[in-house]
Amino acid sequence: MPYTDRPLGVPEIGKIDLPLLRQALRLAWADMRSAPLYGMFFATVYIVIGWLMIFVAMRTGQTYWAFLAIAGFPILGPFAAVGLYEVSHRLDLGVPLRWSEILRVVFHQRTRQLPSISAVVIVILMFWFFLGHMIFALFLGLSVMTNISSSLHVYLTPNGLMMLGVGTTVGAVFSLLVYMITVIALPLLLDREVDFVTAMITSFQTVQTNFMVMIGWALFIAVLTFVAMIPAFVGLFLTLPLFGHASWHVYRLARDRAK
Repeated sequence: MPYTDRPLGVPEIGKIDLPLLRQALRLAWADMRSAPLYGMFFATVYIVIGWLMIFVAMRTGQTYWAFLAIAGFPILGPFAAVGLYEVSHRLDLGVPLRWSEILRVVFHQRTRQLPSISAVVIVILMFWFFLGHMIFALFLGLSVMTNISSSLHVYLTPNGLMMLGVGTTVGAVFSLLVYMITVIALPLLLDREVDFVTAMITSFQTVQTNFMVMIGWALFIAVLTFVAMIPAFVGLFLTLPLFGHASWHVYRLARDRAK
C-alpha cells in the first residue's frame, strides 16, 4: 500500500483477550507458511546481530556485557519484525508480495516515525546497560574473572546470585516499559500516519486496559524467545517470524474489533 494512502490518526483499539491472541497465532502460522522466505530473511539478520554481540563480548573478555547483551537482545526483536508486519499487512490486503517493495517499505521507515521510537528504546537500553554495569560492579567488582567460558562459577557465589537476582528484576522493569510503549506502537506506526509519541501513549494505554492478558502475552513471548536463544539463537528462525506476524495480527484484530 502506498504511504500516501495510509490513514491518518489513531484508530480505536478494541479489547484484547485470549481468543484474540489464539486467532493471532493461527493467522501468524498461516503467514509463515505462505511467505516462509521472508521470515527466514528477517530472522537471519536478527540472529547474525546476536552472534556478533556475543562474539565481541567473548573477544573482549567482558563477560558481564555478554549477560547484559543477552538480556537486552530480545528488546530489539519487534524492530527486526517490521518487515514481517508489512508482509502480514499485504497478505491481509491480498496484495502480491515482492521483495523490492517489502524492502522499500522497511527502508522507507527511516523517513517516518520509527527512528524516533527506536531512539527512545536505545536510550532506555543504554540506561539499562549503565545500571547493569553498576549492579555488576556493586556485587562482583572485586571478583577474579577471566572470560565467559572460565568464570561462570563466579555467578554461582552468593554475590553472583544476588547480582543475577537484582539485575534480572531491574531488567524486567525496563523490558516491561519497552514492551508497553512498543507492542501496539510499532504496527500502528506502520499502518497509520501518526507521531511516535501518540503511538507510544496508545500502546501504553492499550496494555494498561488489557493488563493481565497483555502481560501473559509478554511472558509467553519472553519464555519462548529465551528458549529459542539457547541453541546459539537458531530457535529464533521459528519464534521471530511467528511473533512478528502475530504482533501485527494482535494489533489488526484489536483495531478491527473496535469498528
